[in-house]
Amino acid sequence: MNIKNFLKISLGIAVLGATQLSCVHDDKWDAPEITCTNKFNAPTMSMADFVALSPASGVYTVPAQDATHPEVIFDGYVVSSDANGNFYKTLVFQDKPENPTVGLVVGINKSLNYADFPVGAHIRIRANGMVIGKSNDVITLGVKDPDFAIGRIPESIINRYIAGVCNGTGLDIATIVPQELTLAQIKDPKYVNTLAIVKNVQFTKTEIGLPLMNKDASGTFVDTNRTLVDAAGNTGILRTDGFFKPTSYVIPDKSGDITFVVSKYGTGSSPYQNIIRGLSDINFTKARFAEGIIGGTSLTYSGSFTENFESYPANGSSPYFNNFPKYLNYAYTGSRYWEVRSFSNNKYIQLSANGGAASVAYDTYFIVPVDFTAASTLSFRVNVGYYNGAALKVYTTTNYTAGSDISTATLNEITSNFTIPTTPTSGYGTLASAGTYSLPSSLTGNGFIVFKYEGNSSGITTTVQLDDISVQ
Repeated sequence: MNIKNFLKISLGIAVLGATQLSCVHDDKWDAPEITCTNKFNAPTMSMADFVALSPASGVYTVPAQDATHPEVIFDGYVVSSDANGNFYKTLVFQDKPENPTVGLVVGINKSLNYADFPVGAHIRIRANGMVIGKSNDVITLGVKDPDFAIGRIPESIINRYIAGVCNGTGLDIATIVPQELTLAQIKDPKYVNTLAIVKNVQFTKTEIGLPLMNKDASGTFVDTNRTLVDAAGNTGILRTDGFFKPTSYVIPDKSGDITFVVSKYGTGSSPYQNIIRGLSDINFTKARFAEGIIGGTSLTYSGSFTENFESYPANGSSPYFNNFPKYLNYAYTGSRYWEVRSFSNNKYIQLSANGGAASVAYDTYFIVPVDFTAASTLSFRVNVGYYNGAALKVYTTTNYTAGSDISTATLNEITSNFTIPTTPTSGYGTLASAGTYSLPSSLTGNGFIVFKYEGNSSGITTTVQLDDISVQ
């Protein structure tokens, strides 16, 4: 080839390349259309109707599709996430993004499934050939397994049963609105495997400063239960898996709201174990409240009254025999409350640590509102039985806020101004006057008389009885 022909060919290639390059940079080129098609047909039943197929015992096998057995297809919305390790090889979903009626869990033999099915993912389940029944008392979906009644779906065939639902261009992802529940409500089976938010709760005060997760002797993080409590004393378990990634979290001295998947394991004494997806589910930014207070719904500050407890039910005959609307019954340590008792046709309040859990302390306050400006004297009757150490103290305070933690208040002890027996009296339920104390004139404004019981199950188990608390 001579040089002239070579130059002609080279010039032609350069022109063609320039032409192609200009096409690549031409803004008028259309982007390829992204389409998404659903793997499964439209639902044939609601998720609630499908869950209703679960038998009382054993498992139900959904028949394979054939001429006499149609497809069984239903939709759900993912509420779990294993991004932080708290949902091991499981997918939890509910029937609606908001106000769900039912939740379900399915085992998937695959880790990091949050990448395929993130929170809010709209999924479709083709259940033909699957099994549904109870596993550890929770309705569970899975497949047949030679070793388990309900097995995990093998990774290689997950898409045979579960697929995302398209929104036209990709996976349909809804915003999940957690249903607002209380710590009492989360112990209802109908909420299991749904996303909930519980407001105005905190970890118990004995857990403040502890890590969210415990370690074993080798220093390895282990599955850990921590206890949530509300102002009424209701409790709930927060369960954290040993593989949870944010392991440095320390339980704060705060209260607030928490979001979790309501869960359950078995039928033991505390089967309900609620699970967070990540630390962002814990929103504790408010000051702590006093836990263990009942009553106090009708506080009235008065400078003249006598309380003989005759208007209250006694001896456990009603759930309200320890609930006093006009007073605060505050189990500060332990869970023993002042209770109305009756003996020889007389009612009084009583507290004892006898028979309590091993080595548990019981510090319980009976808090009475008083208008100290109008009050002059304080008196009451008392009886001490089964004496095993001094257990009753009496205080005044003018800076306690009803419902708050009493450790923040200034308590002025006045116990020495009363005659409180240091040995048991001869008759059970026989109360005697503790004397009359003249309140100092400098004590003014609204405040409280505070009766404090101190005891424990292995040392001070004294029984204390109080009656006829009188301010005049």
